Amino acid sequence: MKTLGVIGAGTMGSGIAQVAATGGFDVVLIDQADAWVQRGLDTITRNLDNQVAKARISNETRDAILTRIEGSTDFARLEPCEFVVEAVNEQFEIKRDVLQAIAAEVDPETIIASNTSSISVSALAGVISGSERVIGMHFFNPVPVLKLVEVVRGLQTSDETAIQTITLAEVLGKTPVVIRDAPGFVANRLLMPMINEAIFTLAEGVATAEAIDSVMKLGAAHPMGPLALADMIGLDVCLGIMDVLHHDFGDDKYRPAPLLRQMVAAGRLGRKSGQGFFPYE
Repeated sequence: MKTLGVIGAGTMGSGIAQVAATGGFDVVLIDQADAWVQRGLDTITRNLDNQVAKARISNETRDAILTRIEGSTDFARLEPCEFVVEAVNEQFEIKRDVLQAIAAEVDPETIIASNTSSISVSALAGVISGSERVIGMHFFNPVPVLKLVEVVRGLQTSDETAIQTITLAEVLGKTPVVIRDAPGFVANRLLMPMINEAIFTLAEGVATAEAIDSVMKLGAAHPMGPLALADMIGLDVCLGIMDVLHHDFGDDKYRPAPLLRQMVAAGRLGRKSGQGFFPYE
């Protein structure tokens, strides 16, 4: 593989593009609008500038990485890509449309990976021909820092697709863990109910947000409290994952906390909106 495509220039997509370009790949970064593409490129530039300031990389290395990333709004630019990762909003209908657009432009042998954090990879694979080349490749935020990648095999995913995806993750300096296709996979099946229960605890007045996070940091040795973590992930993302878990398992233990739904409706999404369970500049 020499050329990777990344669809979605947001937090996850720009992080994946940065890691791939740092690993020596040519990257095509696609989003719907020029402004969104530029925002993603600006994020990557800031991240690399921070590494230069900390003497982790040289100016020449930063420039070489940026040179390997091409931003575009044209899906036709994906034609030379041997591997494409979609990192768009966590909604089945949006991902379905993006996967179909990718498949229309790339070679039939090109592997198409979804950075989905909870949606069925088998269902996503079913929307295009050549479903054996579709796989889940769930990176974690911040992508340049965290090592884990959940490699999720759908029912249709071929052994060759899985092997190439595992190899790519390792080349990118990540630790791939193979997961069977199931709602929430492993990380979010465990993490999101904990965050959801923290929100229930807050709503019931058991403790303040600060106290809840302090208990989990000091008592369970978590590096971040669940409410601050929810703010970093994005409360809309948390709600989307809880809705998937609730719908797919059909078990009310995954029912999203009403306060979580209210905060999303109010636009209090966490760090990205400046206000979640805590305020941000």
